[in-house]
Amino acid sequence: MKLSTKGRYGTRALLDVALHQEDSPVQLKVIAQRQQISLHYLEHIIAPLIAAGLLRSTRGAYGGVSLGKPPQEIVLSEVIQVLEGSITPVECVDDPNVCSRADICVTRDVWTDVKKAMAGVLESVTLQDLVERQKDKQKLASAMYYI
Repeated sequence: MKLSTKGRYGTRALLDVALHQEDSPVQLKVIAQRQQISLHYLEHIIAPLIAAGLLRSTRGAYGGVSLGKPPQEIVLSEVIQVLEGSITPVECVDDPNVCSRADICVTRDVWTDVKKAMAGVLESVTLQDLVERQKDKQKLASAMYYI
């Protein structure tokens, strides 16, 4: 399975908010600049995240978006589900009725295992985990020096 830009950019936008929201909402234009995402496209990605309660929108001069719940409660599987839909690699994994061979097909078993493996990874990573990983990478990058 290949994630679309919607899933990848949406995850990056959530991470950006988690890293920068502090006490005030983060403006979409600032997220778009930092993440090098078109503001127009970012607006389309943000809407379902707000509808799902992962982000909160604040209007006004100092408005923007903030996390809808603590980062340790936002699981990557939920983000991907909201933005991408099912992570099933083939339709017959979720609905065996679409294929007459579903009961005897060994490749369907493999696709089921692929879905379980992906779900396991996505369910084990929270937004807080990404925040910590990002901070570790930033420390490592700032410790680099060149001769």
